[in-house]
Amino acid sequence: MALSVPAATVRCLGSRSSSTACSKYSSLSSLQFPRQLRHQLRIGQKNSPSPFQILNLPRVEAKKQSFSSFDDLLAKSDKPVLVDFYATWCGPCQFMVPILNEVSATLKDKVQVVKIDTEKYPSIADKYKIEALPTFIIFKDGKPYDRFEGALTADQLIQRIEASLQVKQ
Repeated sequence: MALSVPAATVRCLGSRSSSTACSKYSSLSSLQFPRQLRHQLRIGQKNSPSPFQILNLPRVEAKKQSFSSFDDLLAKSDKPVLVDFYATWCGPCQFMVPILNEVSATLKDKVQVVKIDTEKYPSIADKYKIEALPTFIIFKDGKPYDRFEGALTADQLIQRIEASLQVKQ
């Protein structure tokens, strides 16, 4: 199930203006969250009355590594690579940060987790036709092996990776 919010009701992130023209591409914004977490999320001002609890999303933090190219990273990996295509302004992407940390720790011997900021590397996003965020692609032997979109819980993400790679924990 997706939560669709008319763009006119959502202020542009990072903007203090009252302009509602956040996107020239769409009049609707769709956010998908796991069912168990929907009661913890709300859009609006911090001080406005609401029956919902506010979930403060952490900033994207990643271990930065340098490679001459994305293809180089994939070629040099000795295990499958889970790539999270994200953007810093994307709420569901921010929601996935602690989940990806947990998944990375749980499956550290089985899969390498990499995050790619689609705003900084649009050519990579274009190459893999990233149209929704977050998008996850599992690469095996340097080639795309599985692809899925949207926020998931840690358990759901682990199950998806293991089912895709037929890896037992």
